[in-house]
Amino acid sequence: MTTKEAITDESDNVLPGFTGKCHPEIFNLLARPDIKEKKAGQLPDEIIRKFFEDGYVIVENFFSKEELEPCRKAIEEFVDQLAQKLHGAGKIKELYSECGFFERLTKIGEDFPGANIILHKYGVLPQAFKDLWTNERLLNVVEQLIGPEISGHPVWNLRTKTPQNEATTVPWHQDSAYLDRNSYTVLQPTAWIPLLDANAENGCMQVAHKGHKTGKVATHQCCYGNTWYVMLEEGEMAKSLGINLEKDIVTCPVPYGGMLLLNNLIPHRSLPNLSKKIRWSLDLRWQKPNHPAGFYGIKEHLLFRTSKNSSHKIDWSGFEGENRWDIQKEYVNDLQDVLPNAEDADFDTTIQGPWMKKWDLVHHNTHTTKMDSSKGSWHEITVKA
Repeated sequence: MTTKEAITDESDNVLPGFTGKCHPEIFNLLARPDIKEKKAGQLPDEIIRKFFEDGYVIVENFFSKEELEPCRKAIEEFVDQLAQKLHGAGKIKELYSECGFFERLTKIGEDFPGANIILHKYGVLPQAFKDLWTNERLLNVVEQLIGPEISGHPVWNLRTKTPQNEATTVPWHQDSAYLDRNSYTVLQPTAWIPLLDANAENGCMQVAHKGHKTGKVATHQCCYGNTWYVMLEEGEMAKSLGINLEKDIVTCPVPYGGMLLLNNLIPHRSLPNLSKKIRWSLDLRWQKPNHPAGFYGIKEHLLFRTSKNSSHKIDWSGFEGENRWDIQKEYVNDLQDVLPNAEDADFDTTIQGPWMKKWDLVHHNTHTTKMDSSKGSWHEITVKA
């Protein structure tokens, strides 16, 4: 089977949301024995229990400044590279190099709206991101969640949450709604790591407490506003996942140095950034290496740690050489040659991916217009004004 064929369903050429089956036992704490001898960084049993019982947990003061500051420096270099490229092409008036880490991308975006989207899908893994993703203490925590065999999941993200920006305000969703249905049957934990003190004002996360308990992926829709995001309506959360919208919604502020651990079925969203600073953050995800990657065969997972070989060396060469943002576009952009020249492609501020064909398209926008609109390979399309 080719990679492209791997994302389709044999019956109707579409990979549906597949919401009819439940696997609550996968997220059951009883399936994970307590680890008696703790390794460096590992969390108390009650914190791990809370992760399984609630679907999430906030871990404060986990990282040192020395572990996180290199990520800030790497992002500053990314922003500078983007500024140089946009300025060289006459897209922005100046480089705004006098602006700091929390302001410069916002100023660039005032000249070239969507600059933050270009950076979000840059897809380059600097050494600082690699070091954080494979941090020994962090992998020790991941071992408490999924066991000693650990791979890096192909989906990771740099979040470029500029102030008052719809494109960075993610609606209610379950992570598995973006992944293929292999993710419905395996725990794929995510660490959301803010690079400042994250709070309700600058757009921290909210979760639906215990919304993972049914083991079900609820019906999502595509796409939210003028974004590429799938969305989970609150009525559907209540009906399908048993969420009490008045009692179960929890706001999750996370201090710099902390992280929010999430499983792939807990409904969550990010609040709008009402501050004047950019809320930078990273999403890092892991999985067991003996399970399918959960991203349509587009990109494979990467083995980080194995109990079979204590001296295992991570080979980043193939993994970092493939930008999933570039690869995934071909699966939804079959008919239209919408960006014929390389310069336009370099400054494309839209995102497409196979998750867009996974759910009913109820709202058309600039991102969906660049997809294959063949009715034969889509769910029924309903366009709202």
